[in-house]
Amino acid sequence: MADVIWTTLKLASLTTVLLLVLATPLAWWLARQKVWWKEIIAAVAALPIVLPPTVLGFYLLLLLAPSSPLMELLHPFGILSLAFTFPGLLIGSMVYSLPFAVQPIRNGFEAMGDRPMEVAATLRATPLNAFFTVAVPQARRGFLTAAVLVFAHTVGEFGVVLMIGGGIPGQTEVISVKLYQLVESLQFGEAHRLAAGLLIFSFVVLLTMFLTERRARKTAP
Repeated sequence: MADVIWTTLKLASLTTVLLLVLATPLAWWLARQKVWWKEIIAAVAALPIVLPPTVLGFYLLLLLAPSSPLMELLHPFGILSLAFTFPGLLIGSMVYSLPFAVQPIRNGFEAMGDRPMEVAATLRATPLNAFFTVAVPQARRGFLTAAVLVFAHTVGEFGVVLMIGGGIPGQTEVISVKLYQLVESLQFGEAHRLAAGLLIFSFVVLLTMFLTERRARKTAP
């Protein structure tokens, strides 16, 4: 069980960190651009919210399989397949949790308006410097919400990780897959303990997020 918990926490932590980095420029672009077709990009990024996890997992499995065009490009580098591997599992988790990172950060950037960046520009701040010293601090609540949601969502995801990872012990077996296996083998005692742990974890995560946001609203100028 320790290996399962470690794999889950490692997957959730890496997914959260990588998505915060990768989703930030996309969220900034969506918040600042005025072009009408940006909502098409936003809809594509949000697709995992409404797409059945097994459908998403199926297409990702095809993409990461040895015979896929993507993998054929990586064959000269010694990478034959990412299916049923931890890196492949990480890619799937990032795709599945992408909207939970993009939308809160985008909301944070939109909430600050244009004025802070205009003031920074009058003070001769470069766009990059203004982004890190003005925009990111202003949108900190969005980043916090994104981090909490992505981490919790990754811990609880099932369909995608089962399709891509296969639940290989010590490699791609995570808590949600382990719970399914326990129920399937009629080990209800262990399943109850694992499910109760996930329930408590989910409650603590949500309570922490709500309390943090409440405190942030009180301290906001």
